Amino acid sequence: MIELWLGIAVLLCGALAFLFIPFARARKRAFHQAAVDRKQQNIDIYNERLAELEREFAANTITEQELEVLRLELQRSLLEDTDTDEPVKHRTVLGTPQLLGLAVMALLVPALSLGLYANYGSAALLEVPRTQPAQSQDMPSVEEAIVMLEKELAENPENPEGWYILATTYMNLGEFQKGQAAFERLLEQMPADAPQYAGVMGQYAQSLYFANGKMTDAVRQQVNRTLDIEPLEVTALGLLGIDAFEQKEYADAIAYWRKALQNADAEAASSLKSGIQRAAQEMQQLGQTVPDIPELDVAQVVALVDIDEQQLTQLKPDQPVFVFARAVGQRMPLAAAKLTVADLPARVVLDDSMAMMPQAKLSGYTRVELIARVSLSGEPVASAGDLESPAVLVAVGTTTPVELQINTIVQ
Repeated sequence: MIELWLGIAVLLCGALAFLFIPFARARKRAFHQAAVDRKQQNIDIYNERLAELEREFAANTITEQELEVLRLELQRSLLEDTDTDEPVKHRTVLGTPQLLGLAVMALLVPALSLGLYANYGSAALLEVPRTQPAQSQDMPSVEEAIVMLEKELAENPENPEGWYILATTYMNLGEFQKGQAAFERLLEQMPADAPQYAGVMGQYAQSLYFANGKMTDAVRQQVNRTLDIEPLEVTALGLLGIDAFEQKEYADAIAYWRKALQNADAEAASSLKSGIQRAAQEMQQLGQTVPDIPELDVAQVVALVDIDEQQLTQLKPDQPVFVFARAVGQRMPLAAAKLTVADLPARVVLDDSMAMMPQAKLSGYTRVELIARVSLSGEPVASAGDLESPAVLVAVGTTTPVELQINTIVQ
């Protein structure tokens, strides 16, 4: 069980880190302006290149499939440039606290991401990158970066963003008492009317919980103070759920975590749902009645795919069949599966695990279109002569199969 609640807590901690970004940016307007200028430049370059690609497609220089691939590459490049761009040097100068904070985060974010992904994700995919040599021998270690940041905060203690970085760093490293102390220093400087105040209060409650190893009176008081400010504060509700689970009060744990879901981002929601599923399983094993949990409805669509008998005689058994789910009015699939003609008729379930892009999934839509296509070229993009079914509109989450009859020739 410790992996479950540690996973919940760390994910919530990471998600709430983003709440503090506006507070830090308010103190660095020059830095922010330079970054905005560079981001706008990247966006302008992206739009210009995208227009070029569309002109090449209109002139039949590239195919529709090549256009989609190049468009995705452009989007990925834009995201990477936006995340990693440095500000224009002559527009702003970063002070020592900012440089130290960035250094700590640059060191910790990849390390923590790899650690979590190794435990909860597809760790095998990381084997090759993890064997590559370090990019720079001059990069300080995490411990050295922390020492630098602590020294700077001792000399310049009125630096809330520095205390926040230090606090969350200690929490992620398991130094819970040090994290607690850093959160206390942060709350001394943070105005109570700041929009991020409730989130930091929740993280402070979390640090108290981990420092004590259990739900004490002091922890519960801090949780209650947090919920008085924000009744849907995710970390505080998550802690109440964890404590209820440890006390085998599974129905209460489910109730707390369901309430937290109302205010959780995607990553935190995924972790909370895992906890809810675990609590529901425990209730079933004890013979208890599990409450209705609509939040756990699976984002999926089900299709029964078949082909017209007259068309079947003209196809090879190994001819590829693609089954797509796409947003209404869109051409890019949200999820896809590949079969062969020999597999038909077949029952196909599409869900988020089959997403074409991580930012575009079935779970982000209430209704989608389903379509099945036999590709004569072997490529997923439609071409003249392919056979396909009429598109069928279906509600996401419906378990009743939708019939897709492949009987139309693509013109």
